[in-house]
Amino acid sequence: MEGKIHFPNYPSASAIEFHNNHFYIVGDDAPSVLVLDSLLQEVDTIPLYDTAIKRIPKPVKPDLEALTIVNRNKKPYLLAIGSGSLAPYRNTAELIDPATKEHTTIDLSLFYERLKASGLPELNIEGACSIPGAVILSNRGHKEFPKNHLILTSAKFWEEQAMAPITLLYVGSNEDSGHFQGVSGITYAKKTDKLILTISTEDTKNAYDDGSIGKSYLWIVDNFSSKKRWTGMNPNRIIDLEKIDPQFRNQKIESACVIRETKHFIELALVADNDDGSSTLFRLDISKK
Repeated sequence: MEGKIHFPNYPSASAIEFHNNHFYIVGDDAPSVLVLDSLLQEVDTIPLYDTAIKRIPKPVKPDLEALTIVNRNKKPYLLAIGSGSLAPYRNTAELIDPATKEHTTIDLSLFYERLKASGLPELNIEGACSIPGAVILSNRGHKEFPKNHLILTSAKFWEEQAMAPITLLYVGSNEDSGHFQGVSGITYAKKTDKLILTISTEDTKNAYDDGSIGKSYLWIVDNFSSKKRWTGMNPNRIIDLEKIDPQFRNQKIESACVIRETKHFIELALVADNDDGSSTLFRLDISKK
């Protein structure tokens, strides 16, 4: 592991992106986006909600669990996406201009209803990433619905909710039988065409409640572009983070982003939310093989 930093005053990190040499972190109950420079120093925040409280109460929080970079009018934007696990509060997204800090709230209810009709009885959108021409979302299951799905849709699905294509791909493994292995985030390494999924194990029987924290993993899917039309897939490689470094013990890894790809390694940033009102960031190199 390359490094670890704790943010005691920023709650519930649930997604991270790296853009223009800055890290952007959203928390599922945080009222703002945390902005770090390339040295992981706090340099800014982007307010999203007009409140002075540190954590938005669970029954009404927007539950922003996924974050990706999208293009609109040839400009990059951050798209922070609610989980959809409790309507109407979690059926929204925030489209954020990182340059001006302006943001627009988007109601995703129409698209989420289409997801339910497509075969996802319970929504818990936990991850998002952009690939050429499309966006991938991940839907996390739980012990009573032990299935994780990837959702392949259009690059501007939030603007074309009634017509955006929806393809569901089952993804899973079953190495840790003590806890359900839930997909908590996704990122894409475009140079090597690898889809990287963060996995956390949590003892919970629904998409709403938290549970006791188990191990966290990385799942690596190779040659993802050739598998987009599959109905399901297993990871080509599973990385037990606790075996790499004991500092990952009892860390609920929520998301990852690619910082850079070298000849031999992919450098990642990972964030953890341990349900205690703080956040932790890790930097990690993984082999391309």
